[in-house]
Amino acid sequence: MDMGRERLTRGFLLRLGVLLTAVCVCVHVYLETSWRGAPGPPSGRLTRSAQQSRGQVSRTKPGPEERDRSVKRRISYVRTLKKDSRGEPPPVLRPHRKTLRWHIDWEPWAGERHSLQEEAERFLDYITTPQVPCASLAGVEAAPEGTKGAWAACLDPNYSLTHRIRSKHCRVYSFGLGEDDRSLERSLAQAGCEVHCFDPSQKQPHLQQADMWLHRLTVDWRDPNPAVAAQRPYASTKKLATILNDFGHREVDVLKADMESAEWKILENLILEGVLDSVGQLLLEIHLHWAGFEVGGDDPTVVRYWFSLLRELERANFRLFHVDSDPGAPHLFLHKNVLNASSAYTLSWVNTGWKP
Repeated sequence: MDMGRERLTRGFLLRLGVLLTAVCVCVHVYLETSWRGAPGPPSGRLTRSAQQSRGQVSRTKPGPEERDRSVKRRISYVRTLKKDSRGEPPPVLRPHRKTLRWHIDWEPWAGERHSLQEEAERFLDYITTPQVPCASLAGVEAAPEGTKGAWAACLDPNYSLTHRIRSKHCRVYSFGLGEDDRSLERSLAQAGCEVHCFDPSQKQPHLQQADMWLHRLTVDWRDPNPAVAAQRPYASTKKLATILNDFGHREVDVLKADMESAEWKILENLILEGVLDSVGQLLLEIHLHWAGFEVGGDDPTVVRYWFSLLRELERANFRLFHVDSDPGAPHLFLHKNVLNASSAYTLSWVNTGWKP
């Protein structure tokens, strides 16, 4: 009898537990359905407090007013440019996309001996042989007497610059020190280009002068240390990709740079970060009297490194169209007189991937 009662008690408790579980599930489903179906605020959207409680604020897109304020803060210094007076809308600012690489592809040695003579002959022949013709050069006629038109941009209709000038969408970046020769910048500004001159010696962060903007900034192959940048809100050097993002610019039709022997590491950075596809024409002064900042190795290795960088330009659709050597520069090639080469050359490339 006792065993029978025990079995009945266990069966009753089991059925009672199952029934209570079913009731709890039904109540939970009812409450959940009623909560989801409850009417929201009049606008049909959750209030900010409700969004925070449900963790949805981070997924909510900013409203039009917030986006407008962000755009105004980033382009406030160019509000007085000519194209603003034409009533065109401000540009849509998007982060600059980078295709990062870890190293450049080195070219094979010029000869079996790995000698400076072999590397210098190949390098000098490469930089003094234009790869594409250009019948119309901007800046040559306006160059100061004695400079022989070192800085020149190509206006041939086969390339995009002349078409961009006509459509008033031309932009120029010029990096250098002082005002040695800005004849090319002035001629492009008069043609209607938006010209930005970068010089870290400027007294003001941003200044409009005639048809050009002057910025207390220059390009480098690395961004400043975050700790230093926090103490100095106007850093004087930044990578080109960072400058493009900060200014809200996607493309630069002409990039002119005289970086006083920092050009090799800067060019390497442009290649590794995939920034070259944002440049239409690259005008660069190279210095050959020494290896350059943070460029190491023996003399043949240094020249092979230089040559490999220029070949990377060619793989990125850049073609050399203008070469000029500085007649006043000493004939030094890595502190030696090699093939009577000048120590400074101005090279101009056009990105043939940019279609008119």
